[in-house]
Amino acid sequence: MGAGFSGGTLVVVLLASALTSLVAMAVTAVVARSRGKYAVVDITWGLVFVAIGWVAYLVGQHSARSLLLAVLVTLWGGRLAWHIRGRALGQGEDPRYEKLLSAVPPEQRFRYALMRIFATQGVAAWFVSLPLQVAAATDSALGWVAALGVVVWLVGVTFEGVGDAQLKAFKADSSNKGTVMDRGLWAWTRHPNYFGDSAVWWGMWVVAAEAWPGVLTVLSPVVMTYFLAFATGARLLESEMAKRPGYPEYMERTSMFFPLPPKKR
Repeated sequence: MGAGFSGGTLVVVLLASALTSLVAMAVTAVVARSRGKYAVVDITWGLVFVAIGWVAYLVGQHSARSLLLAVLVTLWGGRLAWHIRGRALGQGEDPRYEKLLSAVPPEQRFRYALMRIFATQGVAAWFVSLPLQVAAATDSALGWVAALGVVVWLVGVTFEGVGDAQLKAFKADSSNKGTVMDRGLWAWTRHPNYFGDSAVWWGMWVVAAEAWPGVLTVLSPVVMTYFLAFATGARLLESEMAKRPGYPEYMERTSMFFPLPPKKR
């Protein structure tokens, strides 16, 4: 073990973070049931990381690294939650959750949702946030590696925020109805928001990896990237988007995930 790392503190942080995730998802499940809308969990998704980041800092060693990560995850998670809230206002249930629960008898849906939606996302949030948790059990000084991580995080936040803003403006223009968004960052990647999300977590991992044993949490950004690109994110969305006019052509000329110069039409 490297200097500045406390195994006992790590155990406390891991347990406190797990409890934080559990409480956040339990409260969200109650709210979702009362409103009859399970998509509220998408708002909690960003906020649960914020809660874990600050709980980890408070019960950890109060290091500059842990404070930095708490600030970074707050900026990211707060923006994401606010964006999703604005997008969901006035909308019905998310089609993903409708499809997931459609085959379940009405009287069993809440119990089913507890496991498939809330528990699953709670465990995922705890696992993905391991770099924040491990960093809270260290007290070594910040260095150039952490600065590099902040740069990667900044690239991710920029892609995610700008991509979301560009798509919102595109949809707000009635003349674009029925067409495919292929401008701005969307000309370089079909999912700048998902790519940005992935880069955010790689950046925070780099910050954590500078202090042992943060480097061992590499599976956290790997898992996040896998879900964003191949599981519940881009690949799942495109199974429906590919049916829209013009989207197959868009797929041919634009990178699916990692930003690349667009191919000539």
